[in-house]
Amino acid sequence: MALPFLPGNSPNKKLGKERFHKSQHFDYSNGVPMLVGSEKPGIGGELLVGQKIQPKYSVYQKGEGSVIPSWVAFDKQVLCFEAYFQEAVPEKREETYRIRKCKIFFYLEDDTIQVVEPQHKNSGIPQGTLIRRHRIPLPPPDDDQFYNVYRFNVNQQMVIYSRTFTVTDCDPFTRNFLTKLGVRLHAPAPVPEDPYSNLREEMEKSMRPLRPYERHDTLKQFLEHDRNVLCFFCFWDDTENMFGDPHELILHYFLADDTIEIREVIYPTSGRNATSKFLHRSKLPKSAPTRKRQPGEITDRTVLNVFGPMGQGGRYILDSLKTGAVHEEFYKDCDLTLGGELNVWGRRVVICDCDNFTKEFYRSKYGIQDFTPVQYKAPPAPKAPKPVPPYNGFGSEEDSLCSCQGLLPKPPQKDFRKLMEKDRNGLESNVLRFRAKMVTTDPIDRERLFVISFFLCDDTIGVFEPPQRNSGVLGGKFLERSRVKKPGQELFKSELSEYFSSQDLYVGAVLNLNKQLFQLVDADDYVFNYMEQHAEEFPKANLGTILSKLRSIPEEKHAEIRQFLALSDPSNNGFIPYEPFRGLLVGMECGLSEHEVMILGRCYSEREQPELDVGLMLAVAQDYLRKKHFEKFPELAREFTHKDRHRTGRLSTKETRTICKAFQLPLAEDLLRALLNKFTEGEEIDYHAFLAGINWRENPAPPVLVDDTLKVRERRQTWERFSKATLDVDWGEARGPAVKHVNFSALLEDVFTSTTINTDPSTVAPAAPTST
Repeated sequence: MALPFLPGNSPNKKLGKERFHKSQHFDYSNGVPMLVGSEKPGIGGELLVGQKIQPKYSVYQKGEGSVIPSWVAFDKQVLCFEAYFQEAVPEKREETYRIRKCKIFFYLEDDTIQVVEPQHKNSGIPQGTLIRRHRIPLPPPDDDQFYNVYRFNVNQQMVIYSRTFTVTDCDPFTRNFLTKLGVRLHAPAPVPEDPYSNLREEMEKSMRPLRPYERHDTLKQFLEHDRNVLCFFCFWDDTENMFGDPHELILHYFLADDTIEIREVIYPTSGRNATSKFLHRSKLPKSAPTRKRQPGEITDRTVLNVFGPMGQGGRYILDSLKTGAVHEEFYKDCDLTLGGELNVWGRRVVICDCDNFTKEFYRSKYGIQDFTPVQYKAPPAPKAPKPVPPYNGFGSEEDSLCSCQGLLPKPPQKDFRKLMEKDRNGLESNVLRFRAKMVTTDPIDRERLFVISFFLCDDTIGVFEPPQRNSGVLGGKFLERSRVKKPGQELFKSELSEYFSSQDLYVGAVLNLNKQLFQLVDADDYVFNYMEQHAEEFPKANLGTILSKLRSIPEEKHAEIRQFLALSDPSNNGFIPYEPFRGLLVGMECGLSEHEVMILGRCYSEREQPELDVGLMLAVAQDYLRKKHFEKFPELAREFTHKDRHRTGRLSTKETRTICKAFQLPLAEDLLRALLNKFTEGEEIDYHAFLAGINWRENPAPPVLVDDTLKVRERRQTWERFSKATLDVDWGEARGPAVKHVNFSALLEDVFTSTTINTDPSTVAPAAPTST
């Protein structure tokens, strides 16, 4: 029963529809407006009554069981078919038709077709790409459709743009692909012969000689010896001619093609014009100069006239014996020897020497071992000494000397390499600091303390006097940093003056700095460490040299030394205090300086490193941060967490130090280094504990008392008087603890026992010290 045609009872076909556009039925084709609406669908893309949409591409490209597009699934996959077409040639008598072979490529990704004809030599017709790659329509009346993969088969004809192609065969990939698609391939078809192509092949075959030409293969020599050049130093004596001079030449022999090039060595102010080459690169004949040869006189092949007149009608055969051939000899590498002579177009050139590559070449190829050069010129006369005028007192001595060495004075050159190697680099200061006193009879000046700094980068010396309370003397800079001359030298002389060097400074030395005597009484720990690491430069810190001086003590005093050491060691543990040990070495008069005695004490002692109070260090650090108003602790925590990729709560010391420097943490360098060392376990730092310790907002430490600060400073007051710093606390390793006890048993064993075993004093190593 049908519903009545009333509102609400009839179905709405547009219900749920979203597309209502109309298709464009007019378009331009090759610039001509035309109706193309026969294939266009209706409103909203719906097909009209009786309309069928032809598939644009091959059916298989939609994919079954795969969602990837065809241009990805069939990328770089091409079907290849061999085909031919017959072309009529009505304008030539030799041929009436021509068989042209070609290849048809079908691209699976977009159903495009390309037809290519292989190029043949001297074909006379345009070959190559006959049909460029594009989609090709079927012949009429199906020209609204395009060729797809199912239109191809072997042994069938295809009409492409009114030209009939016969497909004869395909490659294995195409055959396998079509077989998997279910296409039944036909048997391959033969290609008909082209009469004109066969005629041309017979003509070319008849033009080839029955006997092949002689082959001169130079490619192997070029590939093996390309860029390999022998270099010889030669001499040509041209003094026999008028205005002739001896000439120095450089001969280059190219192994790639046996050619020779000669260049002349022209020195400045020699009076000769600078020519580019003495002999251009070419083969050098041995019998030069010779007469000019006529064209055709020198050939690679010679022929004999068997019978018949000369010219047209004669019969010739190849002369295998080369009768009457002109042979010309050229110089080879075997002809070039030291002391040999070359005929360079009438000039007698003598080979005198060669480079190392040439020597190695002749040594490996010909087994020649003697390469004694030929002396072809007298040795140069010694240069006359240039007297240097004495120093006149203006400027420095080096500057005055440079003004005497040329018309254009140049500033004296500095040792830039030494400056770069010995300049300050991070914590390595490369500055030797000594504590000194004045050598004078004035009781006030005798108590003054000085810090003498020697800068290794430029051998300059600076003297600084730390201020002392109630001394009556203002401290400060005593001597500006500069190079200091050694005393006792003449002022106006031709030779350069001698300056104090690093070897002249050691504990116990007396320096005369601008007529003021200073005695070095102590040094910081960096000086001792640097001298011990560079013992070859500092004899006063060379342990082998010091032990050799002790071995020079007469054997009569050995018993006295042992008895004194035994009395100084009542506990009989092999250790004695440093002061008796020092008094013993000074009283033996064996030529040991105070510095050498201190080196022995350092090498044969166990120094105890004092423990630092972590709580006091954190209190001082928080006090510094509070005074500098540093409150970036949350940002520091986020940066530490960001660098901690594995969330282990630990970072390396280098990364932690870098982050602290990036946030400009206002802590002294030595205090920061000491804090990081305290929170280090292995090679990593617990940054949570480090941040909690220095966070004065969340974890405030007890205030730093004056007594605690003085207590810390008392422990470091010796070095503080000795440095240029203020009264800030030094937490680092600027100076090691003093030597308390010396292992004299190990020293006696190295000095008196190993005398006959080891005679080289520089290789002596001290025995391992034990704890006192």
